[in-house]
Amino acid sequence: MKTEALSGDILKKQFKLLGLEMKYFIPMTLVVLGATFTGALPKGMEGVIPFLLIMGVLLNEIGNRTPIVKDYFGGGPIVAIFAAAALVTYNILPEAVILSSKTFMKSGGFLNFYIAALITGSILGMDTKLLIKAGLKYLPVIIGGVFVSILLTGSVGALMGYGFTNAVFYIAIPIMGGGMGAGAVPLAQIFGKAMEQDPTKLLSIMVPAVALGNAVAIVCGGVLNKLGKKYKRFSGEGKLLKGQDDVRIEEEKEIKLDYLSLGKGLLIATTFYVLGKFLGKYIPLHPYALMILSVAFAKLTGILKREHEEAATTWFQFVMKNFTLALLVGIGIAYTDLAAVISAFSLTYLLLVITTIIGAMIGTAIVGRLLGFHMIEGVITAGLCMANMGGTGDIAVLSASDRMELLPFSQISSRIGGAFMLILTSLLINLFV
Repeated sequence: MKTEALSGDILKKQFKLLGLEMKYFIPMTLVVLGATFTGALPKGMEGVIPFLLIMGVLLNEIGNRTPIVKDYFGGGPIVAIFAAAALVTYNILPEAVILSSKTFMKSGGFLNFYIAALITGSILGMDTKLLIKAGLKYLPVIIGGVFVSILLTGSVGALMGYGFTNAVFYIAIPIMGGGMGAGAVPLAQIFGKAMEQDPTKLLSIMVPAVALGNAVAIVCGGVLNKLGKKYKRFSGEGKLLKGQDDVRIEEEKEIKLDYLSLGKGLLIATTFYVLGKFLGKYIPLHPYALMILSVAFAKLTGILKREHEEAATTWFQFVMKNFTLALLVGIGIAYTDLAAVISAFSLTYLLLVITTIIGAMIGTAIVGRLLGFHMIEGVITAGLCMANMGGTGDIAVLSASDRMELLPFSQISSRIGGAFMLILTSLLINLFV
């Protein structure tokens, strides 16, 4: 009986990719890749989607099993982007597949489709009280970190000959922007439109900064943990601020098979994106920034019924869990020029990345101290969790600093802080360009 029970447990824990056992996933992979390299892959979304999904899952698995890369450089997401870019650079992928993938990502609108779901669902899925608390006390700490980070990085960039503006827009802001899908990618779109440059080239400069910034943030999290043990007066031992220990992000509900909710969520997300584009015709801000402001306004005023907010959140979770890896491969193919990435990297570049993280730590430490935050916890959540790669980066930083209980606050940094950076960038770009 014990043997039978053990066999049952092993079967339950059977290795899966994208929710599929290997006896299903492998044949599907062979079919898709076979069609890819024989010219039989359909050029429309019916061919591009399975190709991006399969490649994303495979590259993500490799990244998450590669030492050092998985611990410090973002793991699967970074490998998905750079490996996909390498497949294009070294002419491994057929030209027809590259072209159809680029069309799907750009003129096909998949990138905007994903970002619309992400922004709408993540903001509508937050507790209204948490949004207000974040605005009153936590957001000023984030702003302090961003301000010092931008000023310090720009100044060092000017002294080293890299240029104040280049250091700020290509290194500091992308690192502090909330990750890849919600940060660097939309930022490249904003910069490209304002500067009349190809977003592909801009993203190729930003991607290494985001990856390196993530690595430096994780290392700094471990260092702060050790400092907290040695200098107790700077540590709250996992507590950020007295009186806010009970703050929690609303728990993500298990996605139910509710076709109507998914449809409502899709319509709500895309309508907010269209609203951002519409307002952009009359207001000199990027549509993403206007979309964020519109969603936040809807959340704070309670215009939408709770069930509709939950529908948007369910749609966001569905898109995020199923299409994130496909999106990252698409970013690698359509928006990442590997040659430009290599040429952008230098010792100066690395030093500016480190300067950005140091600036974020100094700024959050000063403002957090003034507002009654425990210094180390404030720096970790409002500083390092702004500078990492979003969700996966939050987990890595908090694990390194041994403060996983601060996850709700790190999510504020990723969600609200990332949205704030897009709005700030839309304003700054009009001043400097």
